Amino acid sequence: ALGYDIGKSLIEEDMVELATKLMAQAEEKGVKLVLPPDVVLADAFDNDANTAIASCKDISGDWMGLDIGPETLDLFAAEIEKCNTIVFNGPMGVFEMPNYAKGTVTVAELLAKATQERGATTIVGGGDSVAAVNQAGLGDKVSHISTGGGASLELLEGKTLPGVAALTDV
Repeated sequence: ALGYDIGKSLIEEDMVELATKLMAQAEEKGVKLVLPPDVVLADAFDNDANTAIASCKDISGDWMGLDIGPETLDLFAAEIEKCNTIVFNGPMGVFEMPNYAKGTVTVAELLAKATQERGATTIVGGGDSVAAVNQAGLGDKVSHISTGGGASLELLEGKTLPGVAALTDV
């Protein structure tokens, strides 16, 4: 959405327009949108691939982003420290491969710490996010877990979920 080369990183082409629109809306409304400044790159989708850390503006060629970088982790940690409600919907990287799990695991640890030490409300939504948090042994350290990522977001938006509507109609 920002027009950067992303090398061989995965992209959902049909979502670029929406991402551009949401960034513009955030700017118009004065909402701070925190995007990763750096990324862990790999030259293959393999745990043992060659890796490098680069600015998100500097991905090219055969490289692909497989995790967030250390600058991003510091940025996200600082933002999480300021928040009382945090929604985690989607892993930071390919957490199933140990060499690309650091971003996801660290964010999960930060959420658990925020919940346990400050009483922050932490909501983990989506099957991959739940799997990552549980894999890190932190499932019982966050406020709420739901494998329904999209449904969780819709509920937070205030939409009526069909299953809940059916129960309340009884």
